Amino acid sequence: MRPKRTPRTLEQIGDAASFVLSVTEGKTLADYAADRLLRQAVERNLEIIGEAVGRLGRDAPETVSRLSEHERIMAFRNVLIHGYDLVDDELVWDTIKTKLPVLLSEVDALLKERSR
Repeated sequence: MRPKRTPRTLEQIGDAASFVLSVTEGKTLADYAADRLLRQAVERNLEIIGEAVGRLGRDAPETVSRLSEHERIMAFRNVLIHGYDLVDDELVWDTIKTKLPVLLSEVDALLKERSR
């Protein structure tokens, strides 16, 4: 277990989620689907989130268990990396709009707890 690395890993998850939310703000699914650079930037940051959640699972299982979608996040990362040709823009868009705000809120709460 590497608890010293845990806050940094949480910060990386939060940073990547914040980035995705900021670059997609004011955009539509059609905008997303039509913009290859945006799609690739979003997918890369979702990969980072998935990898960081996996690391958190190895380093601090009690912390990762407090992320409501941790198992799905890691599975989604695997699809993005290994099944890139199967990535569905609508699924990614739904993830951005419905799942990332929740993840960001959970990460922020964990970081606040650790800073007390």
